[in-house]
Amino acid sequence: MGVELRMERYADQGRCVAHLDGRVVFVRFALPGELVRVRLDEPHKRQDRFCTGEVTEVLEASPDRREPVWRLAGPLAWGGGLGGADLIHVSLSGQLAWKADLIRQQMERLGGIHLEVPITRPDDGTCRDGLHWRTRIDLVADDRGRPSMRRRGSHDRIALETMPLASKRLLDKADRLGLWDGGFDPGSRIRMAVPEPPDGQVDGENFALLVNGKTKEGTDPLTEQVRPRTDQADEATFTYQVDADGFWQVHRLAPGLLSGTVLTQIRQWLAGKMAPVIWDLYSGAGLFTLPMAADFQGKARILAVEGAAGAVARARKNLADAGLANATVRRGDVEGVLRHGIPKTLAHPDLVLLDPPRAGARAAVCRLLDQAGPSTIIYVSCDPTSLARDAGTLTSLGYKLAHIHAYDIYPMTHHVETMAVFTR
Repeated sequence: MGVELRMERYADQGRCVAHLDGRVVFVRFALPGELVRVRLDEPHKRQDRFCTGEVTEVLEASPDRREPVWRLAGPLAWGGGLGGADLIHVSLSGQLAWKADLIRQQMERLGGIHLEVPITRPDDGTCRDGLHWRTRIDLVADDRGRPSMRRRGSHDRIALETMPLASKRLLDKADRLGLWDGGFDPGSRIRMAVPEPPDGQVDGENFALLVNGKTKEGTDPLTEQVRPRTDQADEATFTYQVDADGFWQVHRLAPGLLSGTVLTQIRQWLAGKMAPVIWDLYSGAGLFTLPMAADFQGKARILAVEGAAGAVARARKNLADAGLANATVRRGDVEGVLRHGIPKTLAHPDLVLLDPPRAGARAAVCRLLDQAGPSTIIYVSCDPTSLARDAGTLTSLGYKLAHIHAYDIYPMTHHVETMAVFTR
C-alpha cells in the first residue's frame, strides 16, 4: 500500500513520525519536513494505533538528505534493504542533529529533564566521511557460501563484495584472506576483527577471522591498545587481551575517546578526595577499570562487576599484567552482586561508573545505587531510551543531572553513545 505523507519529527530506531487517518506512522529513510511516498508494511490493520513503512519516493527533500553512499543499505525500493546503516540517507551534520534531538526528546518524555544535548563525532582526520570506522564486522554465509547480510523483510541473503563501514585496515586484511570470495558453509556465522593501535604500529598477526565462533585465521584473544584521550599529553597506553568473539567498542577511535572522557570526569569529581571507593559496573574486559586503577594507584579502591565469565577472566589478567592491584573484579549479575556480594570495605562508594547494555541499568539497580550513597554517578549509555528512564529514576531519588554529552561513535546508524553525570 502506497501513501503520501508529510514527515513531522525524528523518532527512535532511525525512523521519522507522520500521521495517517489518526494513526502514528514510523517511516524509515525519511527526514522531518519531507513530503514522501511511503509503502506501508504488512500488517497494517485499521484498529492498530500505529504502523510502519518505508520511503519509496521523495517528493520534497530535506536539506539534510544525501544520496546513500552505500546503496545496499538504502531503501528497498532503491535496491537496498540491508540493515546496519539506517541513516545512510542523512548528511553527517544532519545525523548529529538527529541524534541530539532524539536524546533531548527521550530525556524530556521519559526522564522529565529538559535540556539541549551537545554532540560530537570522533575524528583523527581519516574518517570524516562517516565510513571506515568498524574494527569488527559480523556476517552470514549465503546459500553459495559467500559473506552476506540479510535483506530486511525477507529471508534473502545479499552477497557482499565489501563493507563500507569497516575500517580500511579490516578491509585490507579481508582482501588478503579472500574473504569476499566465499567458500564458507551456507548459514555460517562469520566475524572479522582487526584491532587498530593508537600509535599505528600494526601487528600483522593481531586479527581474527571466526566462523561459527571458532578461529579460522589469526589469533584469539586479540590485543587492544588504548590511550585515553584527555587534555593531558602524557597519558599512558593500556594493553588489553580481549576475546575475539566478545564485546569491544567497534569504532576504531571509541575506546580512547570514551576512556579519556570518563577519566576526565572522574578526576574532576574526585578531586581532593582521600582514599575514595569507586565502583565500575558492567565493566567488561576492563576498558575503564585499567585507566582508573592506574590513575588512582595507591589512592583508591575499585570494585568492578561484570556478568560475562570470559570478560571477567580477561579483566583480571589485564589488571595483573599491568601490575595493578587496587581493583577487585567480581563476576555476577550487577543487581545480584549489589544486593549480596559487596565486601564491607567497598560497600559505600564515593563514585559509581556504569556502562550497562542496551536495556539500561533499570530501576532496581538505580535504587541500590541510591542506597549505597555515592555522591557522583557517571552513566555511559548506548541507548537514549533506557538512559532517559534511568535518569528519571535517579532524579526521583534525589540526584541531579550535572553534565551530559553525546558521541557519534556509530556514524550512518541511529545508535549513539551518551555520557551523563548525576550528583547530589
